[in-house]
Amino acid sequence: MGWSCLGREPGKACSSQAPVLHFAGLQKSKDSCQTERILNTEGYLAMMDISGKTAIVTGAASGIGKGIATALAELGANVVMADIQKAAVEQAAKALSDTNKTVMPVQIDVTQEQSVVDALAEAERNFGKLHIACNNAGVPMHGTGLIDVPPGDWEFVTGVNIWGIIYGIRHFVPAILRHGEEGHIVNTASVAGFQNRRGTNQGPYSMSKYAALSLSEGLEHELEGTNVGVSVLCPGPIDTNIARGARNRPDHMGGPQVRSNDEAVLAEKLATTGIDPKTVGERVVDAIRTKTFYSFVGAVPADVIRARHRRIEDALNSRWATHY
Repeated sequence: MGWSCLGREPGKACSSQAPVLHFAGLQKSKDSCQTERILNTEGYLAMMDISGKTAIVTGAASGIGKGIATALAELGANVVMADIQKAAVEQAAKALSDTNKTVMPVQIDVTQEQSVVDALAEAERNFGKLHIACNNAGVPMHGTGLIDVPPGDWEFVTGVNIWGIIYGIRHFVPAILRHGEEGHIVNTASVAGFQNRRGTNQGPYSMSKYAALSLSEGLEHELEGTNVGVSVLCPGPIDTNIARGARNRPDHMGGPQVRSNDEAVLAEKLATTGIDPKTVGERVVDAIRTKTFYSFVGAVPADVIRARHRRIEDALNSRWATHY
C-alpha cells in the first residue's frame, strides 16, 4: 500500500486540515469535497497498490470498460477483459497485450449467472486471487415513453444494468473477501442514477441506474470494517458506442435489435458532448486508490440533481411525516 498526503503538492509539506476520525488502526477523513478517505496515523492517504493485483472488468470490449481495463493494465494489474462480444473483446485485449500489458479476454453474458461464475473461474485459474471487480456492462434505454416500453426491453435493461451488478456482487465480492487482501468493487451507475431529466424518455435507463446506485450504497454499508472498498461510477456523457447496445442483445432475450432513430439521437449527443473513455478509466483508478465512493466524471447536471434533493428535503417537512 502506498501513501499520499491529502492536500500536499509534490515536494511540499502537508497542508491538509481535514477532520480526522479513528478507524480500524488507520484514520478516516473527509476532504473539502466531502470525499471519505482512509489515512494513516500521520495524515497520509492510504492508497491501494494496483500493480500485481487481478481485476475483472465487464463490458470491456469498448467504451468505458475498455478505458477502465486500459488504465488498470497501465498500472500493472492483471486484467480480465470480459464482454459479450467475443471477437471484439479478443481484439481489444490483443491491442493491449501488444503493448506488454497483462490482459486476458473472456466472453461473458452478465444476464446469466453461470456465465459470471465461469468468467470468475477463468480469472482465478489464470491469475489466482481476484482483487478488483468492475461491474461495468450496461445498455441504454432511451427515446420511448414508459407506457410504450415492451416487456422484452424491460427485461433487457434490467438484466444487464441491474442483474449484471447483482451477479457480480454475489460472486466477485466473496472471491475478494475470501483471501483477506485489499480489494475494491466498482459498479457503474450514471448521472442518470440521480435524476430523471424531462423530455428525454430515459425512465427505464434511469431506473436501472438508480438501482445500481442503491446496490452500491448497500454494499458499502455491508463491507464496512473489511479490506474491500466500494465505488459507484457516475459518468456524464461519454464518447462510447453504448447507443448501439441493443445490437448485442443475447438470443435468450430476443436477440439483436437495431433502433436506428434512438441510436442516432443518443450517438450524436455522446459524440458531441461525451468525454474520452480513457479519462473515465483514470477516474476509476483514482477512485480505487483513494477509496472514493461517489465517483462523478464528465458533465454533471448538478442544478437538476440539487433541485431534486431540495424537493425531497421540502417533502420531509410535511405534517404527515415524522422523523427518526
